[in-house]
Amino acid sequence: MGTAAGGGFPQWNCWCPCCRVARANPENARHRSQSSAAISADGRHWFLLNASPDVRDQLNRLPSNGHPSSTRHVPIEGVVLTDAELDHTLGITLLREARHLAIYATPAVRAILERDSRILPVVRAFGEMPVTELTLGTAEPLVHRDGSPSGLTVEAFTVPAGPPQFALDAADGHTVGLMIRSETGRTCAFVPGCGDLGPALMARLAEADVLLFDGTFWDERELKVLGISERTAREMDHLPIGGPDGSLARLATLPCRHKVYTHINNTNPVLLEHSPERAAVVAAGLQVGFDGLSFEADS
Repeated sequence: MGTAAGGGFPQWNCWCPCCRVARANPENARHRSQSSAAISADGRHWFLLNASPDVRDQLNRLPSNGHPSSTRHVPIEGVVLTDAELDHTLGITLLREARHLAIYATPAVRAILERDSRILPVVRAFGEMPVTELTLGTAEPLVHRDGSPSGLTVEAFTVPAGPPQFALDAADGHTVGLMIRSETGRTCAFVPGCGDLGPALMARLAEADVLLFDGTFWDERELKVLGISERTAREMDHLPIGGPDGSLARLATLPCRHKVYTHINNTNPVLLEHSPERAAVVAAGLQVGFDGLSFEADS
């Protein structure tokens, strides 16, 4: 659905080299909305992985939107969250017209949404937002709005990252990756934010048929060089793509059928269709995600 980091691409207030190309020559740097994904076992009942501020437009791409059977139609069965960051949760407030929408989140993420951002109390003024808490390392069935099984399970696992800046306190599980499994045995790993790749995490990701991984920055000093921030990529809890110890060199060794970068910051040169950084990603057997990219179980 969406493949850009917070702010989208081009970002509304940014005139970095990549955003300039996106505005002047969009065929060389296609526009992207903020990071999220949609999953389904049958192509009709969908679950969102994070709910971005661009969710309204993103939902128009779902096949189930085409011919609803009733006047009011909710095209999604629930939302599964990796964290409580605003670019991953503000979309929940835009889904308030659903009147009933299931949320799947770890206890730590739920606490931040209840206490710090107050997103859940705000949305509950308009309808029911029941939360199913995800226990780390345990598969949880995703169920349809009527309680019937979806054929999918989700397992949350911790990844190296810090909590949102606005979180007053954050317990273990404030930032997780998700492993989605179907009844047919197909798996998808969704990790939009990750600060490192240790052996245990690499072993877990190797189990996935499809891997959607943090592609926020290309270079450790990307924002410093542009004069945007004094913090490095790792100080912002994002493992950069490039370099001998970057994510590209490590993910290239994984046997996943599809390996895709998502949550790509507007400053990242992989967004440019003909950049050497994009060529390096493709040469290593990975993809730079784009809005509308999709995979089927047998693809």
